[in-house]
Amino acid sequence: MITHRILLVDDNPNDLELALSAIGGEKVGESHPEVVVAGGGQEALKLLRCAVKCGRPLPDLILLDLKMPQMDGLAVLDAVRADGDLRDIPVVMLTTSGEDRDIRDAYAHGASAYVIKPLDFAQFSEAMHTIQAFWTNLNRHPRLY
Repeated sequence: MITHRILLVDDNPNDLELALSAIGGEKVGESHPEVVVAGGGQEALKLLRCAVKCGRPLPDLILLDLKMPQMDGLAVLDAVRADGDLRDIPVVMLTTSGEDRDIRDAYAHGASAYVIKPLDFAQFSEAMHTIQAFWTNLNRHPRLY
């Protein structure tokens, strides 16, 4: 069985906890990915660059919050898309913002998808399972490791 890796990037500890609970929740026939958490953009890039330098497997998917202090999601996305070792990793923006400008900007910067976090946990959990199932099981992308 293949273990998929997800890098979850969010500065909000409550949102991280909810996402981890949703990803780890039981679904029949679904494997659980290895999830690495970064509490901000700079930490995410450090983890990614360390993986490249150390020869560790890269994530199969990055779930990236948009609104973060110090380094927002668009800056992280720009850095990932500009790096030849990282640019093919699918990046799903996972955010509370439904603003048209934020959505347009995310796609203009190279986002693979844009998902607005549902407020209801059951809906959030279903969204997380759908994202995971599509990007780690159905979608095919260049081998990253």
